[in-house]
Amino acid sequence: MSSSPADNGRPAAQEITTAEEAAAQEPTPAVSAEETNPPAAKPPAARHNRRTSGSGLVVRFDISQTASLTSIAQSAIESLKLILPNISSALSAAPNPALALLHDTEVTAQIIALLRSSTSGAGDDNLCRWLYDTFQSNNPDLKLVVLRFLPILLGAYLSRVVSRRKSLAGFEAVLLSLYAHETNRRASQPLTVNIPDLAHPSIYHETKSPLKYNATALNLAVISPSLEPHGMVRSTKRARIVGVALELYYTKIEKIPESSKIDFCEFCRLWAGGDDESGGAKKEEREEEEEEEEEYIGIIPLPWEILQPILRVLGHCLLGSNLITKSKKNETRPLFNAAIAAIRSLYVRSMHDINPKAILATGSLMRLGNMAMESGDEIDYTEIPAQTVINL
Repeated sequence: MSSSPADNGRPAAQEITTAEEAAAQEPTPAVSAEETNPPAAKPPAARHNRRTSGSGLVVRFDISQTASLTSIAQSAIESLKLILPNISSALSAAPNPALALLHDTEVTAQIIALLRSSTSGAGDDNLCRWLYDTFQSNNPDLKLVVLRFLPILLGAYLSRVVSRRKSLAGFEAVLLSLYAHETNRRASQPLTVNIPDLAHPSIYHETKSPLKYNATALNLAVISPSLEPHGMVRSTKRARIVGVALELYYTKIEKIPESSKIDFCEFCRLWAGGDDESGGAKKEEREEEEEEEEEYIGIIPLPWEILQPILRVLGHCLLGSNLITKSKKNETRPLFNAAIAAIRSLYVRSMHDINPKAILATGSLMRLGNMAMESGDEIDYTEIPAQTVINL
């Protein structure tokens, strides 16, 4: 695959909302001279002030590139305390505060509850501001913290974007931040993979077709086309922006906690139509969600731009490094079970939509999952069985 070095700066596109939403959202403040050269003995501190409109505290923290990774992580945690007061002070004192924040279950539960609330995602949402600023820092572990919550953010965003009853500028700002990062990292180059040409003989097969002179020619398949910068989320470009965010999630999936992957599999099952072939969650589940004042998460459009990275993530969840070694049949595997349930729902959805490409991909993953479930013992297929050994 072709790629370019990661970009550590802010995205080139700063206009992230429409004109009406921009009036309700505060732009990212410029770095002053005092912030550019902070005292050596003090880490960058969290900043907060009150908006003139009286909408409450605006949480920001210093993401100066001259600060150390530890001090940036400590500043991010201190600013998060203004949003979530019940954060343990032990996080800032950890050897790696960013990784401690990534794996802290109590903070994770509080952030998920805020993201799933009915008032989340607006342009003045302080949690979305915090996620945006955190991803702009040059701390790679803090970027993982933001990616860890991408399934929850997409679950709330994609379920509400169709109705558009409320402003979603906060969610879209975070998605544009991920998209701009990938745009700068790829440097206008597509992601490709080299497919072997079966027309040429190899150590595994022979061919009767005449040999070509360009024996070294590459057969490149484009996995993800080149990206163009976007300053706002338009309806015609939404699937592409969401798909690129999922591609970024996939590149870091080995470092993301398992609970985030399970959440992603559950949302995929609901997006595909759930266990009900008529689409959406069941009636009883829908009534319970309405009583809890949560947004209804049901069937959504699944173009190939979104479905392809979804299947790549589900493929890792199904056959990832932690599942290659077969476990006992009676052993519970939450991630595997969630992945196979999501794939089955997507297969039913692709059959309903009569999408040949999706049917082939989801059907292949289903067969791989069934093979993994049928094989309870660990088998090494490189070993020669004893009954096939010829004694001379």
